[in-house]
Amino acid sequence: MNIPDIVYALSTSDSAVEQNLRERLAALAAEAGLLDVAYRTLDTPVGSLLLAATDRGLVRVAFPSQDHDAVLQTLAEQISPRILRAPARLDRVAHEIDEYFLGERTSFDVPLDFRLSKGFRLEVLHHLPEIDYGHTASYASVAAAAGSPKAVRAVGTACALNPLPVVIPCHRVVRSDGSMGQYAGGPEAKSILLTLEAAA
Repeated sequence: MNIPDIVYALSTSDSAVEQNLRERLAALAAEAGLLDVAYRTLDTPVGSLLLAATDRGLVRVAFPSQDHDAVLQTLAEQISPRILRAPARLDRVAHEIDEYFLGERTSFDVPLDFRLSKGFRLEVLHHLPEIDYGHTASYASVAAAAGSPKAVRAVGTACALNPLPVVIPCHRVVRSDGSMGQYAGGPEAKSILLTLEAAA
């Protein structure tokens, strides 16, 4: 078994001894400046979310349907191969997401790393938090807010490729006729999020 296999085995095991080893490995890697992307999973009403963070902040949230292993591989290619399961590094994020699903939080305060989005897509992501909790906006209105009223399809693409769903609320963007439209986590996840917020 080579070193990457050992790291992967440690990062996917649940025994108390191996969990302790994993935490020590993550701490040592961080101290040595060898941990560029920390990740963990979090059970939520929309399934197990993958959370990943860099030293800048939360960089990725992924739904089960997005294949967590594939997401980690993409992060290795786009950011750094120095990725390790380090749950403690994401405790604050996990706590805020838990509060959100309990109806105790309407916005997020964690630092965010937007490096996976550029250009107009990034502009769209910066406008999405302006849609108030419990409200929705059309793709067309988001396009106008982002400065390109005709870029309705581009807004749809930006929402579909949002690397930080739930935290950056692309689920609040709906079609002009009020129907939900597409969502990276699937229609059920979008419905759960909108229903949660509407009930507040």
